[in-house]
Amino acid sequence: MKLFRIRGGVHPNERKDATKEKTVVAAPLSARLFLPLQQHIGAPARAIVKVGDSVLKGQVVAVAAGPVSAAIHASTSGTIEAIGPTPVPHASGLKGLAITLVPDGKDEWTDPMPTLPDDAAPEDIAKRVAEAGIVGLGGATFPSAVKLNLRERHNLTTLVMNGAECEPFLTCDDRLMREHTEEVVAGVALMARALGVSRTLIAIESNKPEATEAMIAAVATYPDIDVAQVPTRYPMGSEKHLVHTLTGLETPARALTADIGVVVHNIATAFAVYDAVKRGRPLVSRILTVSGGAIATPMNLKVALGTPIADLIAFCGGFTQEPQEILSGGPMMGQPLRSTDIPTVKGMNGILALVPADTKRGPAHACLRCGTCVTACPCGLLPLEIAANIRNGNFDAAVSAGLMDCIGCGSCAYACPSRLPLVQIFHYAKGHIGAEQRAQQRNEEAKRLAQQKAIRQEKLAAERRALMEKKKAAAAKARATAQGAADQ
Repeated sequence: MKLFRIRGGVHPNERKDATKEKTVVAAPLSARLFLPLQQHIGAPARAIVKVGDSVLKGQVVAVAAGPVSAAIHASTSGTIEAIGPTPVPHASGLKGLAITLVPDGKDEWTDPMPTLPDDAAPEDIAKRVAEAGIVGLGGATFPSAVKLNLRERHNLTTLVMNGAECEPFLTCDDRLMREHTEEVVAGVALMARALGVSRTLIAIESNKPEATEAMIAAVATYPDIDVAQVPTRYPMGSEKHLVHTLTGLETPARALTADIGVVVHNIATAFAVYDAVKRGRPLVSRILTVSGGAIATPMNLKVALGTPIADLIAFCGGFTQEPQEILSGGPMMGQPLRSTDIPTVKGMNGILALVPADTKRGPAHACLRCGTCVTACPCGLLPLEIAANIRNGNFDAAVSAGLMDCIGCGSCAYACPSRLPLVQIFHYAKGHIGAEQRAQQRNEEAKRLAQQKAIRQEKLAAERRALMEKKKAAAAKARATAQGAADQ
């Protein structure tokens, strides 16, 4: 099939050799599992268990708390020990509410949900995905059922499955496609049915030939599903750029790919959908990569959600040296972790313990105005101009230059010869602007409430004045009547 070239991008050292040929291994259960109530975009889940409750594997322990939210299930059987603040994966390092589960060692499943037939209605598939607590497993963590219901609001034609896995080090999706090919493809077909699309494309980067061959063989019996080998170039996994590569369609700024008839899901999400629809099992575990120069034995692991990162690192032989940084996700867009006490969550596809040789970190220098960041930006922005405006405190000019269109892929920072932390600068600016907007919204809301109060008070005052006038008129009438009677 014809592919379309994306602008910009970079080709960082892939560093996948340490794990790409390693079969997925099941990590042992930890002494305690920690299940944060916020493992997805949207409203945090609401706990429905209490301390002391016994639960079975797959049992619902927290329900979705809104239209954009996701349920959480027990990762194993055991006892609820606590519900309260716990270290969670967040750049702030702040704690979040989580359910602490002490495994009983039996790993006993609750009764599975009824399996759905191959011809299940689209709404039934989406409902099952919601019941299973499935979110985007590529890292975005948007509740998958919400995306599967986009057919109700958009004229959808194409489903794109993201198997690019363009971040360095990560190989969990590669191994998933190679080891669970049939289940992944069956899950893809279920998602296509739920969306009502007529065409499905599975995109895999060219550095994964074994996965590509396996998936091509598996889709042979699915006439509406094709596998496309896309160039190995970061950020090929960005959904808007992947859609452009495959279809030639450009998604308008700040619009959804659904607005042009395309929905993108991650390949690991398809496997979770298959598990939910055909095995009746909710999302209680996932496959992730543990790698980096500081890890003694890099591995691909199947992990119970809630497992502390420290236990996974220990299972991989621990550190060979003190890591420069520990990340959740890949080195380009991964989130720094403040502690290894943090548990694994639904959107965590990798744990990287990096050493200086793994990164391009170093002291930053003044911008050379060389334009390298402009060439690298896949969104066609001018990172040097945006950064200059931010440094000067001119946030409005930064927004006008395209700040809010930045996808935070890090290509500009990777290419910058001055090692400027451009992504962090842009994140700071977005946070600053967001805080100002929230403050403005609070002020406007306070003003609106004050105006409404003034209107209510004026209305009450007018009603009181009218009542007083009415009483005065009645009293005057009574006096006049009495006076008339006296005169007679």
